Amino acid sequence: MTSTDQAASLPIHPALASALEAKGYHQLTPVQVEMANADVEADLLVSAQTGSGKTVAFGIAIAPTLLGRAERFPAAGRPLGLVIAPTRELAIQVQRELDWLYAAAGVRIATCVGGMDMRRERRALESGAHLVVGTPGRLRDHITKGALDLGALRAVVLDEADEMLDLGFREDLEFILGAAPEDRRTLLFSATVPRGIAELARNFQNDAVRIAATAATEQHADIEYQMMLVRRDEREHAVINTLLDSDSASALVFCHTREAVRHLTARLANRGFSVVSLSGEMAQSERSNALQSMRDGRAHVCVATDVAARGIDLPNLDLVIHADVPSNPATLLHRSGRTGRAGRKGVCVLIVPENRRGAAQRVLALAKLSAVMRAAPGIAEIETRYRAQILDAVLSSAEPDEAEAAFVAELLAKASPERIATAFLRQQLSARPVPEDLSPLPVQDMQARKSKRDRGIEEKRDGEPRRPDMEGGVWFTLSLGRKQRADPKWLLPMICRAGGVSKRDVGSIRIEDTQTRFEISADKAAGFIEQIRQPGSTERGIVIAPAGEGGAASSWRAKPKFGKGKPDFAKGDKFGKGGKPGKKPHRGQGAPGDRKPKGKPKRQG
Repeated sequence: MTSTDQAASLPIHPALASALEAKGYHQLTPVQVEMANADVEADLLVSAQTGSGKTVAFGIAIAPTLLGRAERFPAAGRPLGLVIAPTRELAIQVQRELDWLYAAAGVRIATCVGGMDMRRERRALESGAHLVVGTPGRLRDHITKGALDLGALRAVVLDEADEMLDLGFREDLEFILGAAPEDRRTLLFSATVPRGIAELARNFQNDAVRIAATAATEQHADIEYQMMLVRRDEREHAVINTLLDSDSASALVFCHTREAVRHLTARLANRGFSVVSLSGEMAQSERSNALQSMRDGRAHVCVATDVAARGIDLPNLDLVIHADVPSNPATLLHRSGRTGRAGRKGVCVLIVPENRRGAAQRVLALAKLSAVMRAAPGIAEIETRYRAQILDAVLSSAEPDEAEAAFVAELLAKASPERIATAFLRQQLSARPVPEDLSPLPVQDMQARKSKRDRGIEEKRDGEPRRPDMEGGVWFTLSLGRKQRADPKWLLPMICRAGGVSKRDVGSIRIEDTQTRFEISADKAAGFIEQIRQPGSTERGIVIAPAGEGGAASSWRAKPKFGKGKPDFAKGDKFGKGGKPGKKPHRGQGAPGDRKPKGKPKRQG
């Protein structure tokens, strides 16, 4: 059904019906249909998911209340309608939507949000407005200072009311609703109806009609959920490769903290991505510029915290990546709801460290969602995609026009087609970010691998056993174990550098509680022993010795360097200031993943 058919068959105000038609709406969403059919005088308590077209829906619902039978608003004076939103971004988005929806009715909208110039907002209110859209704190400020008079108010809309309660705006909401006329209409829109929302409805609505526009089992039906298991230290690599492996025009990446947002944004920018960030510490102008960059295509990736991204609507956003596992189902649903909006399809990828698999599955289960398990994209997959894109670009390009033909002929006269094609290929590849090398982590083998590690059974590298033909190999010990978070991924390069051998010469690696045992091929063992005795051959504070000779003179023991030197994780250094060989490093100075210690560590050396 087209928007014209729906406007004719549903009781939508004529001014709004023409705006919907002009905007190119082909089909109204379920919540919009419900609002068109709702009682024009009743208070409404509406359950509708993020991205279901709520702004247009409540615009349709309050139009008869604001306009009556008139097709245009009278001269602007005291506001007739008030829309309260939890965040600045959502309030600005609502104002933008209502602007075009009520354009034919000659609407005048004032926006009152934190972080903007309060004096400019006061002047806008004094000059008159039909609708006011704002955040709770700023609206309360204007009411308290006499700049906002709600005496003529006919309708109040609370958008994402559950989010406003979660953010601690209950007192502000009660103050605003208490200042509004008792005979106004009150519409509460909320993804869920927890106890706080139910109490708000009882206290500030009159016999509200309960409308559930979307069944719980249908929520986020347009979003495909994927769970990607990775090693704990390769989450950022997985984010990079997921972005490179996607055809999405724009993507939103969620992190838990501001620091994580800053770090990942810098990492992506260094890799050549056009990226912006959103976090609570940013000024409103910075946030607005970041969102505008995403909307006009200057940026294709936005890294954000949960609070900073509440209520934002980015066009053509078809990929959401959870760089950190969501802490609860509400966070998961809110984050994911940025895509798959108003009938568009979207993909949501959870980057899950192997030790967080259970937590991710619990959050999905509580949210009544299922996810497809998949491996992180590898270098080969991404390079194949690159080559296909380059080939498509060549095949889809037009033949040279008259102005280009002469120069094309000159190129062919001076260089062979193969050389020209090679130059073009190199240019195209150099302009694309280089994918990251990820360690294979077969989903079906993860639990078995964890069980083996717990029992001290032999570890594997790259999913395969080390040299199966290694007969008569010599065993050595290394003074790092499971308690120091030892991992074959960085132990193997350390062993090779220390003994001057290749990966092929290293056999099994068995990680135990306080040490690691590893095998060197028989033909390389003697040279390995000589090499580890050379000063500087191993990392500081690490002991490598033939098995059974842990403290013998035949082993070489690196002399710890105390002082202010920082550990070099890139080189396998797992100790911080004053680290002692053979002992578990101080928390925060050990292997990656340790938490920052409380208080200052004791000075050593």
